[in-house]
Amino acid sequence: MESSETLRNKCAACYRQFNKMEHLVEHMKISYHSGHEPTCGVCKKHCRSFESLREHLIGPLPKQECKNIFSLRGCRFCMMILESSNARRIHQERCQFSSVNDGLVTRMAALGLRDKAMIDYTSSRSPKVVALSCKMVGGGSDGSLDLCARVCITDESDNVVFHTYVKPSMVVTNYRYGTTGIHAENLRDAMPLKHAQRKIQDFLCNGEPMWKIRPRGGRGRILVGHGLDHDLDRLQLEYPSSMMRDTAKYPPLMKTSKLSNSLKYLTQAYLGYDVHVGIQDPYEDCVATMRLYTRMRYQKHKIEAYPLAADAQNRSNQVAWRQSAVERMSADELLSVSRSDYYCWCLDSLA
Repeated sequence: MESSETLRNKCAACYRQFNKMEHLVEHMKISYHSGHEPTCGVCKKHCRSFESLREHLIGPLPKQECKNIFSLRGCRFCMMILESSNARRIHQERCQFSSVNDGLVTRMAALGLRDKAMIDYTSSRSPKVVALSCKMVGGGSDGSLDLCARVCITDESDNVVFHTYVKPSMVVTNYRYGTTGIHAENLRDAMPLKHAQRKIQDFLCNGEPMWKIRPRGGRGRILVGHGLDHDLDRLQLEYPSSMMRDTAKYPPLMKTSKLSNSLKYLTQAYLGYDVHVGIQDPYEDCVATMRLYTRMRYQKHKIEAYPLAADAQNRSNQVAWRQSAVERMSADELLSVSRSDYYCWCLDSLA
């Protein structure tokens, strides 16, 4: 039987137990628990990622009570617990997305993309959030150097805002047709890399100087993608990290080992359909990353005036951690003053 002292030293977020209160305080200093973490709808345990939450509910060694309830009333895509099994069935049907493969062929044909290298982004209604994806061909003696050969940008409604084949600045030695579907003739009269780079940069900045771009109150667009650092590097384009929402680097979407999940896995696990079957299209990647972003953005979390541990207003808490008075706080009180070490995408909905 657990002693009252041990129970008092139990973390209110992850439920780890410590022999001494000072150990719990140290744990809270480095764990950055907050209301923005994925949380079990049954026992309210905080998990660092949805992958960790999935293991807690249906992994090899789940918490049995939570597993039993989740098996009856839990959505396997968003991990939410519903009121009844019937409510779960209705919710899960809405929560699962359908593949864009069939719609993509029709949409591309309607837009003339097979014959037209580019869509002018000015035809869109000035979206605030856009998704970007590139497809790479190979350069260098062995074809292993990634060269951007196709780029697509979509808005939140899956509309194509910008699309073009890109002519690399280096000689292409491997078109990687099996996955890209790109032939030499696609790039013969394609848009030069510098031209594409300039158009994308102007579109993302939306008339605002790079140094002035900020997530709230500015004109710059939020950029969504998977592996954005690599795509922007291949486009030779810079953009503020505060405006980027990368599904490969977002902590709740990463593995328990803190490594990135593939977009193929994330789409199958959290959206309920398959991507990258056969030839890969950047439009398909844009839609998948935007759907993942939207799902993360519209999670309902407690609203806090200063939600990040790095916020200047929360630095005084770091001083408080070192004072003996903090050891007289309860576990719930410690959690109430703890803040996240990453920017939760739900905060974008407040902008």
